[in-house]
Amino acid sequence: MPRNAMMVGALALAMVVPGTGIAALPTNSTDAAASSLLGHWALDVTRLAIPPAARPRSVILNFAAAPGGRLASEVVITAPDGSVRAMRSVAPLDGSATVEISGDRAEADHVALKLVDERVLVMALARGATPASTRIYTLAPDRAQLTETAVYIGEDGQAVIRTSHFIRAR
Repeated sequence: MPRNAMMVGALALAMVVPGTGIAALPTNSTDAAASSLLGHWALDVTRLAIPPAARPRSVILNFAAAPGGRLASEVVITAPDGSVRAMRSVAPLDGSATVEISGDRAEADHVALKLVDERVLVMALARGATPASTRIYTLAPDRAQLTETAVYIGEDGQAVIRTSHFIRAR
């Protein structure tokens, strides 16, 4: 299994910039639709299809509204050994721009986002100017669960589709 699939578990390389909050909701319809996805999400590591010893201790995904119709996001991964990696970005929700990721860039260095509707976010990740993965986040009707579908090319050259499950942490 590639490092990005195993180590990250359900990494969505979109992140919340420290100090940004979700209290100020956006004003235009594209931003307002994103508000259903805003918040802190914790990966259910018990459901990962990798051996327990290889699973991260935790993966926290944070989404917050950012000015100008953008989404601030942060992924914080605590590995089995306790080491921590964090990735951050602030990107428009209309797919109009690819932005650079800050922090850990082992899996991707750029991201573009498209909010399909209030419950579906598509994330395109690139590394070294080549596609790294596509992630589709789907919010459950109860708004307490978030499913990530990740698509990428595995180390063997074959297409991989992996599903991970997050629960709303707050």
